[in-house]
Amino acid sequence: MTDLPPRENLPWYVAPLPQWLEDFGLRMAWVIVAINLVGTAFGFWYYGFHPIPLSDPLITWQFAVEPPEMWLFVPDSPVATLFIALSLGLWKLGRNNEWVNALAFFGCIKLGAWTPYVLVAFADGFLAGTAFPMYLFLFFSHLAMVVEAFLIYRYSDFPVGAVFVAVLWYGVNDIVDYFVPIVGTPHHTALPAQEVLATGYSHPSPTHEIAAAGAVTLTLLATFLALSTRVKKLESVDE
Repeated sequence: MTDLPPRENLPWYVAPLPQWLEDFGLRMAWVIVAINLVGTAFGFWYYGFHPIPLSDPLITWQFAVEPPEMWLFVPDSPVATLFIALSLGLWKLGRNNEWVNALAFFGCIKLGAWTPYVLVAFADGFLAGTAFPMYLFLFFSHLAMVVEAFLIYRYSDFPVGAVFVAVLWYGVNDIVDYFVPIVGTPHHTALPAQEVLATGYSHPSPTHEIAAAGAVTLTLLATFLALSTRVKKLESVDE
């Protein structure tokens, strides 16, 4: 096929996938969009929006614990899969949007890596309350998000303004998730050892610090990779 954007000669750390895998992912873009939209729906269900089964309360689990005015900051992974679905879908429709591309890149890098990180760091706690097949599904489905992130550079230049939007969004997420919750307690995904309080979840040490360190590090990594991609693309044009 000739409708794929060209693969530029960029350093391995901003383009780590082999070309055949990039090409395959871009050719299967609509399938990946559909999978991510299903993942978004599952993610909202996982966080506690339960239109099905009808026997469940509509709002349960973490949504039921968190203040409603902070719900926007709770379902991080489902929002990230929505961003990548929108990014690929808009590109395929010829309506490429750099803000969405940057948000998708940051989301897939950050949440795609943070979830396996905490699943390993707190494996005993997760396995005590999560069926092993679900544990594996969460682990590998989130790693697949990282792979998806490295398709985006083929059709995005990561302009500085778009990267700023992504840094702002995920920076604010880090602030309310770990440092200044604004309402209630910090709003990151519930982890083992946390307990439900009247104002949200407890955040025992060192669980909270370990989770925060991973999130902040990954936000910085996504920023470095996005801006490095921008710089290396510009350098390749000048050569």
